Amino acid sequence: MEQRRLGRTGHQSSVLIYGAAALAEVDQGTADASVQLALDAGINHFDVAASYGDAELRLGPWMPTIRDRIFLATKTGLRDRDAAWAQINRSLERLQTDHLDLIQIHAVGDLEELDLVTGPGGSLGAVVRAREEGLAGAVGITGHGHQAPATHREALGRFPFDTVLSPLNYVLGRDPAYLADYQALVAEVQAQDAALMIIKTVSRRNWPEGPVEHGYSTWYEPFDDQERISAAVAWVLSHPEVTGIATPGDVRLLPLVIEAERRLAETSPAAAEQVLAGAGDYSSPFLRIPF
Repeated sequence: MEQRRLGRTGHQSSVLIYGAAALAEVDQGTADASVQLALDAGINHFDVAASYGDAELRLGPWMPTIRDRIFLATKTGLRDRDAAWAQINRSLERLQTDHLDLIQIHAVGDLEELDLVTGPGGSLGAVVRAREEGLAGAVGITGHGHQAPATHREALGRFPFDTVLSPLNYVLGRDPAYLADYQALVAEVQAQDAALMIIKTVSRRNWPEGPVEHGYSTWYEPFDDQERISAAVAWVLSHPEVTGIATPGDVRLLPLVIEAERRLAETSPAAAEQVLAGAGDYSSPFLRIPF
């Protein structure tokens, strides 16, 4: 699998980042099969969060055998410094490790949230402390929503985050305002030699409202056919500033995303755009955020 340099961390990360939200509600056997599939495919970067149900507990049993050959990231979504510090230590216990390669402040998608985490007593202090005490190698920030790129650019102006995890897909990139904010974020990321990782690559739209059964555990409706997933992955990874994309939060989608990465050489950006431009019912997942 292709690897790209994760900004100034220097780590050569696989372009697919294992999105462990997929493990939130599965049993250990299902988790084990999914993790093994990822490892066999060459994924060496695993991304989890304290808020992802049992995901940290599902990854924990793997650490004695794979910890030294993967890049391990978790997140805290708490805003208070002391509460975040306690959560970080609990994550270390759940993950059965004494250090993390990256701790990210989670779900910072607007300036109000950014003010909370960077202000006095905010959770940024806990993450920085973790790095100073050797519990983490790097500090990052993540977020959802249409304001995320602009918010993350502002965040980089307040603190030199090592990594940023922000949304991008073809339909978001077609929005001139969103694209302008994203491009401004890219410029700042590159100026600081930070790493830019991407979420919502294979999102199709919000789930339709009403009594409709959701076919996947993702909070948005994903693409679930190989042609469009391959196009979506190829389109995002055609952006050289992108160090990697987080795989979607359902174990059943992982094989399709892995296959999409294998087909990158066969899918030009123009061909990917043609496929995605013809996708029906394709819209931003942030028209309604259910959390």
